[in-house]
Amino acid sequence: MRPYLPLNALRAFESSARHLSFTRAASELNVTQAAVSQQVRMLEERLGATLFKRLPRGLAITDEGLALRPVLTDAFDRIEAVLRQFEGGHFHEVLTVGAVGTFTVGWLMPRLKSFHDAHPFVELRIMTNNNLVDLAGEGLDFAIRFGDGTWPGSRAAKLFDAPLAALCTPDIAQRLHRPADLANEKLLRSYRADDWALWFAAAGLAPRPVRGPVFDSSRLMVEAAMQGAGIALAPVSMFERDLAAGRLVRPFDIEVQAGSYWLTSQKGKTATPAMRAFSQWIVKEAGSGENA
Repeated sequence: MRPYLPLNALRAFESSARHLSFTRAASELNVTQAAVSQQVRMLEERLGATLFKRLPRGLAITDEGLALRPVLTDAFDRIEAVLRQFEGGHFHEVLTVGAVGTFTVGWLMPRLKSFHDAHPFVELRIMTNNNLVDLAGEGLDFAIRFGDGTWPGSRAAKLFDAPLAALCTPDIAQRLHRPADLANEKLLRSYRADDWALWFAAAGLAPRPVRGPVFDSSRLMVEAAMQGAGIALAPVSMFERDLAAGRLVRPFDIEVQAGSYWLTSQKGKTATPAMRAFSQWIVKEAGSGENA
């Protein structure tokens, strides 16, 4: 059982320590200056330590006060943050998700309204990355990544496969009649060095040197392709809207499997209600067969 905590005295000290003034602390706490001074004195007597030096104008905090202040400030800030999450009689839980930009724009964003409608009390925060992510260091509840599902210290749930296909503008596609015609074109590359080698093998062609620009995001690479900079090899399901609008063309039916999208989280992290809600929602959405 917790010992009695003199919360009023602790609040009086913390506010006085921030302002270095009993008067300004009294104004903040909506009490009299004498009440603040008395509460701080009571706390000093309980601790057996002097927390302030009383000066003719204001206060000077002692070493003992300096040791106590950051602990209380942090505690009160955290309490305030939680209390602010209550609205309309409901607790609004924050959920932070990191995701590769291609997936965020091409798949997640069109579905966010569905999640919010189903879980209005979850405050979803989306952080984009280039597939390099530190779940613990970045304070993420989940990270959505592209790869083979093996990331140290993470548990992973497969969402869906994302085969790669060649994508380019309609103008470039007009001069592409067979895969070998790519020998005369600029090929845009991702950070995965063997993507084009896999595609050439699937097309029955010998590997060829690829010296086009390198991008850390398929979204940026395809944007360059739409500007006529070359031909991108990207997860076609993430760009169905651009294909339907005619901004992109898929000149060949050849696909290669270089990875899948996965929902990952820290091993050993206890799932919150918001985490469980998001996991169930996204796995269901991914399994609906509507991945475009």
